[in-house]
Amino acid sequence: MRLALYQPDIPQNAGSLMRLCACLGVAMDIIEPCGFLLTDRNFRRAGMDYRGETDLTRHQSWESFRAGAPGRLLLLTTQAARPYAGFGFLASDTLILGRESAGVPDMVHQAAHERLLIPMRPGMRSINVAQAAAMVLGEALRQTGAFPGDHT
Repeated sequence: MRLALYQPDIPQNAGSLMRLCACLGVAMDIIEPCGFLLTDRNFRRAGMDYRGETDLTRHQSWESFRAGAPGRLLLLTTQAARPYAGFGFLASDTLILGRESAGVPDMVHQAAHERLLIPMRPGMRSINVAQAAAMVLGEALRQTGAFPGDHT
């Protein structure tokens, strides 16, 4: 299981997701360019001291990410019709999260094997990217028996 951030632009969210991945043993991809430097004080603060514990790969572009991306690409998007809770995850899946400010371009939508959404109340725009990732990643790890220490 992997978590990919497409051109993230809020360092606190990226740092929180790095910490989530470190704690759960999930590999993380950052697809550049980012809207901040990976040395940003807010990124370091949110990630605390988890950088060394994170299996983090930086990609210079969408194309370089795609060239080495294993398994299915699953895009979390408010534009999807399929709820994540009814989806069957595989251990080889990569969950892709878009930019907080703009989501992802059409080429990323088209490359995704599936587009998944988190159902929300009418009139709500979106859930914070780090919270959305935690929800969906939790379900994916539950389904695949991949939580650390999970022996079921």
